[in-house]
Amino acid sequence: MQQLPLLFITGLLLFSCKTNQPQSFSQVPAVPIDTTQVLTTIAFGSCNKADEPQPLWPEIVEQQPDLWVWLGDNIYGDTPDMALMQQKYQQQFQQKGYQQLLASTSVIGIWDDHDYGINDGGKHFAQKAPSRDLMLEFLQVAPSRPVWNREGGYQSYTYGPEGQRVKIILLDTRYFRDTLMESSVEGKRYGANPEGDMLGEAQWAWLTEELNSSDAQFNIIGSSIQVIHDEHGFEKWANFPKSHQRLYDLIAASEAQGVVLLSGDRHIGEISRLKLPEMPYPMYDITSSGLTHVYEEANEENRHRISDLIVSLNYGLIQINWQNHEVTYQIKGENGATYASETITYPMNDD
Repeated sequence: MQQLPLLFITGLLLFSCKTNQPQSFSQVPAVPIDTTQVLTTIAFGSCNKADEPQPLWPEIVEQQPDLWVWLGDNIYGDTPDMALMQQKYQQQFQQKGYQQLLASTSVIGIWDDHDYGINDGGKHFAQKAPSRDLMLEFLQVAPSRPVWNREGGYQSYTYGPEGQRVKIILLDTRYFRDTLMESSVEGKRYGANPEGDMLGEAQWAWLTEELNSSDAQFNIIGSSIQVIHDEHGFEKWANFPKSHQRLYDLIAASEAQGVVLLSGDRHIGEISRLKLPEMPYPMYDITSSGLTHVYEEANEENRHRISDLIVSLNYGLIQINWQNHEVTYQIKGENGATYASETITYPMNDD
């Protein structure tokens, strides 16, 4: 039998390897982000293991959201190996239910520690720059977006015409965050780092401008970790008291309308509320955490909680009634379950 040239065989092998590789994220078109769109339904969630069952996507798609917002732990990478991280992102990208969401809904988001690359990680993670790029590729962030031209993953998006605007600000609580301090209190993992910072000065300056210049009627701030809940012993803004107060002061001083906080991380769901004396309306932190797994034994105090403590698989939903300037925040689950619901009418300035 005639032997094939070695070069020809090598070419066949290379072609075979390439064709067996999964599609890159860019080869699968995403629903374009349409910033002229009037948002009425926004869904969000966090804590999603790519290799576990994901039963909530059909429930979420059924809500027909205008937008899906990832709040972190979008996969569980937990690795400095960026090739492995990319494989896990690819596994999630190809998940059937998630593909159904992508076919009908535009997606934005931010990371948390497990898709950052290291549990409870902060600014000293050596692979944070390439990990950031993989996150943006998974989210199919357009090359023209400003986030590609700076450090970190923080982003903002403004939707809708004048008088019906929603601004979504996604904070990066990983890339610049100082070191966590171990707690001396039994049962608590972390305590306060009195001088530590959460965002880094470049992100603080950006956030200040984003809030001060906002002409949106609703300003949604996505933080991967909880902001208002300040009692538990895990990761939270209160572990960095200066940053915690700085955030509150900045929100109040900006006079931005309809500010609400979204968070994840905890493997539970809950709604927390805080009334700052400088603000004309209460501020809410809607925690939705547990797309694939939850902390079923959770039993903790939260003086700011106004809902049940939710330990079932869950996602968050925001529904905006523009006619009445009314917003309903919900935490929902399987079989159409609604675990928590809070409706607020915000004071609005349409000018």
